[in-house]
Amino acid sequence: MSLSLAGIIAVQIYWIVDSINGRNEQFSFAVRQSLVNVAKEIEDQEVEYYYRAVNRAIDSLDIAPNSMNMSSLLMRIRDANVDEAITYSNSIQGESYKLNAPILDIEMDSVMFTKLLNRRVKTIKRNTSLDGAPVNSEESYEKLNQWDMLSKKMFMESIADQSASLPITQRVTNKQVQELLSKELKERQLNSSFEFAIHQDNFPTRIQSANFDVDDYFTWGIPVFNSDSANNQSYKLLINLPGRQKFILSSVLGMAGLSLVFTLIIVIAYSSAISQLFQQRQISQIKTDFINNMTHEFKTPIATINLALDSLKHPKISSDPEKVANYLRMIREENKRMHSQVENVLRISKLEKNDLDIQKENLDLNDVLEDSISHIALILEQRGGSLHRHFGALRTTVLANESHLSNVFVNVLENAIKYTDESEAPVIDIYTENVRDKIVIKVRDQGIGMSKTAQRKVFQKFFREHTGNIHNVKGHGLGLAYAQRIVDDHHGDIYVESEKGQGSTFIINLPLIT
Repeated sequence: MSLSLAGIIAVQIYWIVDSINGRNEQFSFAVRQSLVNVAKEIEDQEVEYYYRAVNRAIDSLDIAPNSMNMSSLLMRIRDANVDEAITYSNSIQGESYKLNAPILDIEMDSVMFTKLLNRRVKTIKRNTSLDGAPVNSEESYEKLNQWDMLSKKMFMESIADQSASLPITQRVTNKQVQELLSKELKERQLNSSFEFAIHQDNFPTRIQSANFDVDDYFTWGIPVFNSDSANNQSYKLLINLPGRQKFILSSVLGMAGLSLVFTLIIVIAYSSAISQLFQQRQISQIKTDFINNMTHEFKTPIATINLALDSLKHPKISSDPEKVANYLRMIREENKRMHSQVENVLRISKLEKNDLDIQKENLDLNDVLEDSISHIALILEQRGGSLHRHFGALRTTVLANESHLSNVFVNVLENAIKYTDESEAPVIDIYTENVRDKIVIKVRDQGIGMSKTAQRKVFQKFFREHTGNIHNVKGHGLGLAYAQRIVDDHHGDIYVESEKGQGSTFIINLPLIT
């Protein structure tokens, strides 16, 4: 199951990564196709501009396309559609175009002299509207295709020659590129912000958006004006999409999110199943220990009762009233012991079902403690132990059930005796003190103590910390679970402080009647 789950998770991760890579490739392909189409549209619009001008010239001159000098005609068209103004400023020529007299006194070579003579400012304005006529590339190319191959080739070569001499700003505008890119990206559903530029020989031109910056990951480029390559011109249309990663992730986020959610559900369900398996295994072990302990606890008194009954049948014993009374006392004590064990089990069962009828009354806690001590006095005496009282509490009145609260203290005191090494005499100290509106009872022993793990589990049902032999300490692991349930019902709390080999201290806090 673990290997299968790991495989499922690995497949899901691979699928998500593969989907992102696939979308990334699709995105790059779509962007490149958009650039190709935009570059082609820019070139087509330039061709269309010259074609319309040539077509008008052909119509006005009434000549065939293949019988004319395309370069000469295009040059005249260009001059007709370009406004040029040439001005001279601070030159060595006067207004009469004669040399100023002071210039003759300056020593200079012929190259510098030529530069000074040619110093001028040229302003060029392109009439792109062609007298306001609307642009229709499809109509223009339909007519252009009617020309013969030689005429079309001459026409395209002439355009390349003429356009190559123009600056990029006279061939295309920022607005034109912006609109074409927006339209193309929108048609391909690439709804992402973008920046653009046209570079010449890897150097930026004036055709670019305000925030364009070249980035290896976010920038794509495609050649534009390919026909200029023969004239040593190399233009490249670039686009930058900074929202690329966000766009790609958003496109797979839905399916990836569902996949991760379902995988997480499987992981949680699997973890829960594994946890339940371990819990069932633990419960099974606890049940086995409980049956073994219960069998051991019942086996000893039953054997004692059987021996006592067999002894009473013997004529010598049956005729001795003192021995008969002694065996009857043994039978009664062992029967009481078995009854006590059964009562412990029944009490826990009733606590779980909330069937215990706990009637509370005002009690002096010192009296309850003295009654509990009397119950374990005989056992403590048999072990040769001692118990020391340190009753420092001045206020001792609590609202409690005498029987159940006495059982709590008896269980704690019995544990203090049972979990003292058999080779040593038990030593128990009981402390009471007032802390605000509570009375604190501490039962300290000098026994074997318990580990940190045992301290966290000691109040769980059936839990017993084994010391090698499962029956070396009698009990079912129910006493402290019962004690905690009763203390909780009295709105108090119980916990333990212990160190291995240093003994344990059980601390019980109960609210006082104020």
